[in-house]
Amino acid sequence: MGQTRTLPRILLRTLFTLATFSLSASPFLAQGAAPEQPLERPSITGISHVGYFVSDLPKALDFWHGLLGYDEMYTLNKPGAERSSTDQVRIAFIKINDHQHIELFTDPPSSPPNEMSHLCFTVSNVEQMRAYLRSKGIAVPSGNGGKTRTGDYAFEIHDPDGTLIEFVQSLPTGWEAQAAGKFLPPTRISDAIYHVGFLVGNAEKSLHFYEDVLGFKETWRGGRDPKVLSWINLRVPDGTDYIELMLYAKLPKTYGTQNHTSLEVSNMEKAIAELESRPAYKSYLAYGKPLEMHVGVNGKRQVNLYDPDGTRVELMEPFTANGKPVPSSTAPPPATPHD
Repeated sequence: MGQTRTLPRILLRTLFTLATFSLSASPFLAQGAAPEQPLERPSITGISHVGYFVSDLPKALDFWHGLLGYDEMYTLNKPGAERSSTDQVRIAFIKINDHQHIELFTDPPSSPPNEMSHLCFTVSNVEQMRAYLRSKGIAVPSGNGGKTRTGDYAFEIHDPDGTLIEFVQSLPTGWEAQAAGKFLPPTRISDAIYHVGFLVGNAEKSLHFYEDVLGFKETWRGGRDPKVLSWINLRVPDGTDYIELMLYAKLPKTYGTQNHTSLEVSNMEKAIAELESRPAYKSYLAYGKPLEMHVGVNGKRQVNLYDPDGTRVELMEPFTANGKPVPSSTAPPPATPHD
């Protein structure tokens, strides 16, 4: 990927490092604060989960359970709720594998039109990550050893575009660890989150945050227009999962279906046939679209599905259709308007 980095980008990133963190709208260093001595970053091993807002939980569960074949691992009720009925559930946890899941929130979206609640990465040590980010001049919530309601250590920050990013350290006593080996039915259409894609409005700021601060590694760039870059793929520093930055010069008023979760499948034709054979496929057609396989710009076969709220779930093979790698695009990212 080294050939895709140009001198202007290096200069821009240098200027960003020197100036951007002083902006009051930035989630990073507050005005007047001095960064601490840099510390070693803990391991970031993969994507733990991604959360989405849903307007109708039973319909969403029919999509994830009935069509895609996953089990609901556990739920968290709304504050003060005592009953365990569906209308009292605040978060439903859909298990992908022993280390990855999807969280379905029944709350109204916190920042319309974004249906994605947050993205979470697994780290080796939460408190080390908190100290590391602080040493980089990033504002992080105070605390020491606080547990989530599901029994793991975690905290949240915002990336340069305001996307909520969580870091979690799984504990042996946490709910996820206690559910190891359970809720893994053979009906699962995939056993792994391949990547998560989300919108960014400034490629330079995002690359500084995810590459320079968090240590992600660029693996590929692509776009439909040969003159303008559309996507940048960044792999977690200590694993194989990756994120896909969906590039915009300015974030659109409606996010559409750009934010998405990609599930890995080894045989797309077999996966489509399996989905079309399930009873839930008939109800899916009532609000969705037929399953159409296509080869993406990255050369890999894929299929798009949409939950009842229009959130996209992408099935993708991990290899190119012809077995040959697709070169990265050398096009520049969309031009970002000056602040």
